[in-house]
Amino acid sequence: MVEIKNLVDTIIEGIQEKKGYKIIVADLTNINDTICKYLVICQGNSPSQVSAVAEEVSSYVRKNCGEKPIFIDGKNNAEWVVMDYADIIVHVFVPEARQHYDLEHLWADAKLTNIADLN
Repeated sequence: MVEIKNLVDTIIEGIQEKKGYKIIVADLTNINDTICKYLVICQGNSPSQVSAVAEEVSSYVRKNCGEKPIFIDGKNNAEWVVMDYADIIVHVFVPEARQHYDLEHLWADAKLTNIADLN
């Protein structure tokens, strides 16, 4: 079993490999009755980039940590792809969907960490 912080870092690296950006990690460990311990939220510019980011996260995490997502949803329209790694849920959005669902605001009581974009 991979340490959870290492898995979060590996997910972030996978996102950055395909130029996913505006990455936020929501630490839910101090909030009771949540379905996971961390949310990793990011975006791509288009459905094709969202799909590429999700594919890269899946293969990068499998290659570097030996972990596979339990469930992936949203790959058909690729406006919002959700990847479930049990203790970590990854959300990859197009900008419009991210703004609409505003998960950062929904989880505002969590510790939110902004990850700098790579240029």
